[in-house]
Amino acid sequence: MKKTIGALMVAVSAVAFAASANASNYKPYVAADYTYNDSNFATINAGGKVALGVDYNKYFGTEVFYEKTGSDRVHSEGETDESSLQSYGLDLYGYLPLGCDQTFALLGTAGISNIDIDYKYQDEKRDTENGLGYRLGAGAQYSFDENLSVRAVARYIFTDKVSDVDHIMEYSAGIKYNF
Repeated sequence: MKKTIGALMVAVSAVAFAASANASNYKPYVAADYTYNDSNFATINAGGKVALGVDYNKYFGTEVFYEKTGSDRVHSEGETDESSLQSYGLDLYGYLPLGCDQTFALLGTAGISNIDIDYKYQDEKRDTENGLGYRLGAGAQYSFDENLSVRAVARYIFTDKVSDVDHIMEYSAGIKYNF
C-alpha cells in the first residue's frame, strides 16, 4: 500500500513536471495548516498538517502532506476512550484565479492518503486501524504577494478498511510559502 502511494506520487509529479517544463510559474512551496476532523465515529481535532508542494502554473499544483492530530476522548457506554489520527498522502490542486490582480483563487483538491487511527480504551488496551482515504475538497486561497498566501479548505474523505470510520470531514486553514 505504501509502495502504491509512493509510486503514484512520483508518477503524478513527473507527468506534471514534464507538462510544465516550459512554464515560467513553476513554484515549489511549503505549507502549514491547522486541521479539524469530524467523522461518523468521533471528532478528532487540534491537529496539524505540513506539506511540500509545487504549483506548476496558476491553474494546477501537487502536494505531499503529513497530518497528525492530538488525542480526543470518546464517551460511549459509560466508558471513556481516546482516539487520534495520522495520515500522509498526495493531493492534486486545481486553482481558479479571480479578479484583475488574481490574488484571490477558488481551489479544488483530489487525492489519496494512508490513514492510521489509534484507539486507546479505558482498560488500557490499544488498537490501530489502517486504511486508504480518498479525498475531495474545495476552498479558497488569498495571496498577499508572490511568496505568501493563506488558504482554507474543506475536504470529504472516504475511508477504506477502517471499521468504525467510513468517512471524515476535514477542515483546514493555514499558510503557504512559495520559494
